[in-house]
Amino acid sequence: MLRSCAKRLRALGSLRGPLPCEPRPALRSFSSKKVVYKDFSIPNPSWSKDIRLLFDEFMKKCEDGSWKRFPSCKYGSIQRTQDFKTFHLDRELTKEDLRTQTRLFTSSFEEGLGFEHVIFCNDVEKRTVCLFQGGPYLEGMPGFLHGGAIATIIDTTLGVSAAIAGGTVMTANLNINFKRPIPLCSVVVINTQLDKVEGRKFFVSGNVQSADEKTLYSEATSLFIKLDPDKSLT
Repeated sequence: MLRSCAKRLRALGSLRGPLPCEPRPALRSFSSKKVVYKDFSIPNPSWSKDIRLLFDEFMKKCEDGSWKRFPSCKYGSIQRTQDFKTFHLDRELTKEDLRTQTRLFTSSFEEGLGFEHVIFCNDVEKRTVCLFQGGPYLEGMPGFLHGGAIATIIDTTLGVSAAIAGGTVMTANLNINFKRPIPLCSVVVINTQLDKVEGRKFFVSGNVQSADEKTLYSEATSLFIKLDPDKSLT
């Protein structure tokens, strides 16, 4: 597995070249320039055969509208930033000059080095699936993914399930049972399900399996809270 990971990294070095700068969109209301975001949830040279095959499989499921693919960008959307300001008394935390320096954690690595992932959701079944390939910069014990990296991608996928149902939510509780270590640069599938809703509380569970579904790596339960616009976070 490590040899295949190293091989893909060498290939990346020859294929990538200098990475183009992705402009951070200006938050000024008078700006008329349209910013095109790069979607990081589509195949790139670092993706292995396993994640590409799974990606194609789920894209076929999207054709009838039962499943949808979530785009992934380096930066939070302008609308999301504006909506989140509602919950802050301290406007310094959402000032434009500060926001232009931020970047989404799961998209903060160069291609192939960190969180290579794509998320699909099924609204009717209240399910969300994440195809995830953890890069070499996410190593914990030699040859394996760091537990914190696994928790991050689990939290991200669970959060999408909660957000689809509840809008603006934040994690209140996350419990993970780690069954087996995940080899570095391998491909896993994170399956999540919205279990129940109680007022502003959204309960979501999920698991992490190997691409062939033969190995269970982790199981998780979580609680997300829908933010109340009448209550501040600070």
